[in-house]
Amino acid sequence: MPGELHSIIKRCRAEGLRRTVALEKLLTTLIESSRPMTLAELVESPLLANQCDQATVFRLLQRLADKGILRRLGLHERAAYFTLIIPGEHSDYLICTHCGSIEPIKAPCPVHELEKEIQFTTGYRNLYHELEFFGTCPACAQAG
Repeated sequence: MPGELHSIIKRCRAEGLRRTVALEKLLTTLIESSRPMTLAELVESPLLANQCDQATVFRLLQRLADKGILRRLGLHERAAYFTLIIPGEHSDYLICTHCGSIEPIKAPCPVHELEKEIQFTTGYRNLYHELEFFGTCPACAQAG
């Protein structure tokens, strides 16, 4: 993990973001998380709970998303979830339209070959995609 944190900090600095204790703790929390996290979850996490307030974490998340370091997930009317964008790694997600829960899809992405073809035929560089599927999760389907 220290290497991963160092790599992300390097990307942040290249994008003009200052290296602060709050930034490091936020990034460490996201690196250690097995899933995307909401603003509320991040603010209450052990590393950030006594470090900074919700407004500071929100501003950091916005800056990181604007610079392409984070990905914002979720339905607009619900709480946003945030996850790191790691070059060379990729995750697609299932999002419940009822409760807003988000989970990564544990299956090969069907779009990678299409992405390569589009990059080859158009000449675009650094091409990437974000794939989100929306539906009703099993728990909501059973409850409803």
